Amino acid sequence: MELNEFLWGKSAALAFSGGTDSALLLAAAVKAGCRVQPYFVDSAFQPRFERRDAERLASQLGVELRVIEARPLEEEPVRANGPLRCYYCKKMIFTALVKAAAADGFAEVWDGTNASDDAADRPGMRALAELKVTSPLRLCGLTKADVRRMSGELGLFTAQKPAYACLATRVPTGTPLDADTLGRVEQAEGALMAMGFSDLRVRVLGRLGRLQLPAGQLEEAARRHKEITGTLAPWFDGVLLDLAPRKEE
Repeated sequence: MELNEFLWGKSAALAFSGGTDSALLLAAAVKAGCRVQPYFVDSAFQPRFERRDAERLASQLGVELRVIEARPLEEEPVRANGPLRCYYCKKMIFTALVKAAAADGFAEVWDGTNASDDAADRPGMRALAELKVTSPLRLCGLTKADVRRMSGELGLFTAQKPAYACLATRVPTGTPLDADTLGRVEQAEGALMAMGFSDLRVRVLGRLGRLQLPAGQLEEAARRHKEITGTLAPWFDGVLLDLAPRKEE
């Protein structure tokens, strides 16, 4: 099924992260004349730039963005950071979103999962299924490459935006989560982006940070190792550079 065919005449709430996938879905829905309401879930797991991007695109499309405040760290199964953390977090967040959408008159809720996302590797998809959240991009067979191509055709600034998983993914499974650790990761990654690096991750190893970069940025990182170590000193006692390139989309 073509995306436009799916969207025709629809009315729905959209979980809008500010990322490439949900950005395309929002833009396509607006273009198709849907009654669509985007919701951004603001929590300690989301970096500030994601909310800024969500606000920017919603403004460009002439759509009001509604923000839902969430506190996943108050949930013990989420804070414990076990293998099913993503499931418990998604269940909490999307339960709140479904409730808000219903109060606003929307019976259907969408998210931006695409056909390239592996359901077997994403416990959060189980929560979406339980709450009957629909994934139009996945249903229409649109891969990440399709999403980027179509986003470019629509002139969206998110077309080549790197994927950015939630901050909790930087902490090893089984290591309890706390706001301080997530804040350190966010600030460290933001500082590295300001230095010109991109599509990166700073993984937490106690008080050390393990930096993952695409292959094309490793040489520069090694050359600027003193600058990187100094820049990240407020948040990490030391920085390890992972020599295995981070996979690019």
